[in-house]
Amino acid sequence: MHRNNDGRQFEPKIVGFFCNWCSYRAADLAGTARIHYAPNVRIVRVMCSGRVDPSFVLKAFALGADGVLMAGCHPGECHYIEQNFKTMRRFKMLQYTLGHLGIEPERLRLVWASAAEGQQLANAIDEMVEQVRAAGPLLWPGNWKENEGRLESIERLAQEHAEAVEVQA
Repeated sequence: MHRNNDGRQFEPKIVGFFCNWCSYRAADLAGTARIHYAPNVRIVRVMCSGRVDPSFVLKAFALGADGVLMAGCHPGECHYIEQNFKTMRRFKMLQYTLGHLGIEPERLRLVWASAAEGQQLANAIDEMVEQVRAAGPLLWPGNWKENEGRLESIERLAQEHAEAVEVQA
């Protein structure tokens, strides 16, 4: 078990990118149904999981997140037709990239949750918090202090990604 400098148990900071139509509503359902889940996730609502640019994930890590949770509609049920298939491709690319940067795979997770699946989303959040807690603090920003251009490099990734992988609509 990882402990903070003051002896308390390490509590991971996790950024969650949740789609407006399904996973964000599942989180809302969990709250209104009084389903308890770990409070470690700071939710950023996006219109679609397909709008989560890889640079958002990298920036979250660069700014101190210990983990990132991406959540969206089930494949085939996206309100924006097939955008969650784009999410799957980006997730695989991010897994590969983060692995090469030395970041453990349990620090990035993709979850599908419909608006009615508050309990399943709560379970996924709790599971991820426990996995990241076991892995310990990432401390990625502290490891990058010698490179003051890190944020600019991460911000350029979005453009590089668009040019190399995606066809702009």
